[in-house]
Amino acid sequence: MTAIVLNVNRRAVEVQAEPRTSLADFVRDKLDLTGTHLGCEHGVCGACTVLLDGVPARSCITYAVACEGADVTTIEGLDEDEVMAELRAAFTREHALQCGYCTPGMLVSARDLVLRLPDADERRIRVGLSGNLCRCTGYVGIVRAVQSVIAARRGRNIGPQADGGRIHLGPAGSGRAMSGHDDQPLPTAGLELAAASDSVAPDVIPDFTPANVLDQSFTLPYMPAKVFAMFADIKGIAACLPGVSLTAPPSPERVEGAIRVRLGPIVAAFEGAARVERDPAALTGRIIGIGTDRRSHSATQGDIRYRLVPLDGGEATAVELSIGYTLTGMLAQIGRPGLVRDLAKRLVADFAGNLDRQMSGAPPREVAPAELSGLSIISDVLRARVARILGRVFAGRGGAE
Repeated sequence: MTAIVLNVNRRAVEVQAEPRTSLADFVRDKLDLTGTHLGCEHGVCGACTVLLDGVPARSCITYAVACEGADVTTIEGLDEDEVMAELRAAFTREHALQCGYCTPGMLVSARDLVLRLPDADERRIRVGLSGNLCRCTGYVGIVRAVQSVIAARRGRNIGPQADGGRIHLGPAGSGRAMSGHDDQPLPTAGLELAAASDSVAPDVIPDFTPANVLDQSFTLPYMPAKVFAMFADIKGIAACLPGVSLTAPPSPERVEGAIRVRLGPIVAAFEGAARVERDPAALTGRIIGIGTDRRSHSATQGDIRYRLVPLDGGEATAVELSIGYTLTGMLAQIGRPGLVRDLAKRLVADFAGNLDRQMSGAPPREVAPAELSGLSIISDVLRARVARILGRVFAGRGGAE
């Protein structure tokens, strides 16, 4: 076994691996970054394409040990990339994927073309993507998607980068490889970023634009002022949220904690911190949080906004929630919006019931346990979807009559 030191997705990693381990197996098996797919394993199909020092490279035929000290960026590391965001939207718009197996490598190669090509020349795009094979689409939608992004960026006066940002001659990764150069220190930028990203309780919680937003609401039989005061009791609120626990004494502006979610065989425990904002005059508030699941190397950001609306002459309160989130890493591959929406509904319903019991003075033992049952969530999801299907069926029959 050999200690291999790399900067992967802006994080410094040092992992023991066999010298014969390919870079694809390294990121998949050692780092759980399974967005990099293995297809032919001969460097032909392009499904395993990653960025090595900013240059697209076939990770299935690249030894991880040969990349010592280099910067590796997988598809997971491009979640916040501006060009990749435009490409994902264009791929969706142009129907540029079907099974999706080739899509991660296709997107990495397409991003390089968007950065390099001066204009949306179809022939050059097809040549540039010739190393990425797709057995589903026929390539027409893929080419159109890449063309549209290049044209849009050039229309905004964003010019091509010389050589796509390449600053080193030689094979991909050779510009930063440190093997045989012990007198040259490893780059520290990746180490500093790793320290910041590994911290479960960062000092600064930044604003962000959520990738997904969903709205929920529930009603409580209490006056808005009483509900708003309850929302200031962070310990009390945490006790009402299934799976949530505090890891440090909270303050009015900051909370540190963890949330554990179990859905069948899938278990995630996100640890992190959140900042709390409140506006007593408007009866509104906001919680902006960030957390990481060490086991899956996944990360999440959340932006929860609430507004209290008086009902029944002020005797009751409608709690309106806007839940924004961004999920990255391995769990993002199974965190489909529909499933997350169904899960959020269950969480909000449990939270509302627990909150009602606590405000009514019910003993703590009646508060729901802080562990989610995957079986009960799946059951609720199936019941809701069956109800929607039956509703459409009966609505169609009514229209036919």
